[in-house]
Amino acid sequence: MTVYKGYLKIVKQNKALILLYLVIFLSVTIMFQGAAKGENYSSYEAESVKIALVDEDGGALADGLRTYLSKFHEITMMENNPEVLQENLFYRNVEYIIHIPKGFFENCIVGGEKLPVTKVPGAYTSFYVDQQINSYLNNVRTYYAAGFSETEASRNAAEMKRAEVNMLDHSGTTGEMPGFGFYFRYIPFLFLSVLCYVMGNMLAAFRKGDLPKRMQASAISVRRQNLEGLLAAGTVALALWIFSIGGAVIFYQKELIGNGGLPYLLLNTLMVLLVALSVSYLVGILSKNANTLSGIVNTLSLGMCFLCGVFVPLSYMNKTVTIVSMFLPVYWYERANELILDAGTPSGAIQTEIFQAIGIQFIFSIALVCITLAVSKARRRG
Repeated sequence: MTVYKGYLKIVKQNKALILLYLVIFLSVTIMFQGAAKGENYSSYEAESVKIALVDEDGGALADGLRTYLSKFHEITMMENNPEVLQENLFYRNVEYIIHIPKGFFENCIVGGEKLPVTKVPGAYTSFYVDQQINSYLNNVRTYYAAGFSETEASRNAAEMKRAEVNMLDHSGTTGEMPGFGFYFRYIPFLFLSVLCYVMGNMLAAFRKGDLPKRMQASAISVRRQNLEGLLAAGTVALALWIFSIGGAVIFYQKELIGNGGLPYLLLNTLMVLLVALSVSYLVGILSKNANTLSGIVNTLSLGMCFLCGVFVPLSYMNKTVTIVSMFLPVYWYERANELILDAGTPSGAIQTEIFQAIGIQFIFSIALVCITLAVSKARRRG
């Protein structure tokens, strides 16, 4: 096992680099997980808007609209004084002004005219109030068309209750990504970076000077040398995988161990490990020196991680970018990863889709191995 030991000595020489990428991986995971937990989604929640209401009608429809909007917003009754209204709007004492004209029911419900309003330009809250006013008036029109009087239609529309929605948590994830989801999302970056650098340095070391000629003249056959090289690469990859999964178990413990998707996550990480190993062997053959290796690894690992949903979730990706990333193996890892995390315990059609994504990764790894063998053979002939 002389060749195998030689490869492992080279790995030991690169232990500082390996440790550096492990620290980067853990730092990125903790940072993004902390940022995700600290996100504030208040802009998507129902918010109270300061509304000024100018009522020149005083009818049942105007009273019903005021009653309806007061359930959601802060209503202030004001006189029809343009200067005072504009001043309040300018200083943001109010954000929305509703002007109810005389003959409100006849003009808006019977005649279909639009209700005059003034709002802060570009404010998203104004669209929210617009929708509520339109909803109320449409409900009044519906009641009136059904034979109700103005008073009855206005009262019934104003007393309509919000629908109650109950979320059924079939997946057990409560609709949120579990903590370990961020950890498993960034694993491809760790695998690609570490394995590409380690394999590149390993193969480069055995191509220096007269070492290739001395190895060809040795008593150890070329086949045995290749097998020991693959065994060394497999040892490094397996150690990296065990470290990664062990770290996940230590950090997340019961949350991860008790999750029904754990076997699928392990299989998915094993498959992307195989892909990273195949890529790293090809990179090691193509790189001629340390500078070339560094450029290839950084471009490949960072580029693939940005395009395939590692650093930016797939749901945020542009459609064109998503189509391009489908031709890269890491996309299918992230695709399977999202399906597993969303489902909690995959079954049925989701389970089939997960296995398809994992199978595509396996096909990518086989294709990369074939390309590597072809390149290696061409270089030996050269």
